Amino acid sequence: MRAVTQVYEGGFSDAVFNSQEVFRALMEAMASPGRVVEIGKLAAAPSPISSVAASVAATLFDHDATVWCDKSIAGSVAAIGWLKFHTGLELTSNPSDAQFALIGDLETMPSLESFAKGTSEYPDRSTTIILQIDGFNGPEELTLSGPGIKDTQGFAPSQLPKMFVDQWAANRGAFPRGIDLIFVGKGALAALPRTTRISKKEA
Repeated sequence: MRAVTQVYEGGFSDAVFNSQEVFRALMEAMASPGRVVEIGKLAAAPSPISSVAASVAATLFDHDATVWCDKSIAGSVAAIGWLKFHTGLELTSNPSDAQFALIGDLETMPSLESFAKGTSEYPDRSTTIILQIDGFNGPEELTLSGPGIKDTQGFAPSQLPKMFVDQWAANRGAFPRGIDLIFVGKGALAALPRTTRISKKEA
């Protein structure tokens, strides 16, 4: 019974105001790659979806959105039920068909190449990937540069996909095609649009 009630609970208390707050945070993060933007605890989904991931999902997903979830999330009946009830999304089993992807376990996520990169005519028909992480004080700091960044920006997420720097170089090389990333931690988010250059910080 608890799993059933979890599906219906935890949505925005004020759908319009809360979604606007999250959307502004997302736009700020996209405009300033690597900048960590704090948001309040606005939505609460069943595990393993974090509060920030739930808030982003409730803002971006709707009945027109095609979403791919990794096994850690897709395997939770309550989590998927919450997403369906609060957003009306359409789930897909194919990452390359997804407008959005929600990743709970970066260790097992598919390569970036697996997701939609759009076309030269319609580069916006690509996947925006939402990555759940623990925070933004990871052991390895990346150096970011490119549009929206004055000189360089340090970025140290607690987790990264495997072979991330190489994968990202290939993704950026496909510009204007390519995927965009949103990292969601505890109480904050950050973004890496496809235009961002990444290098490992020199010792």
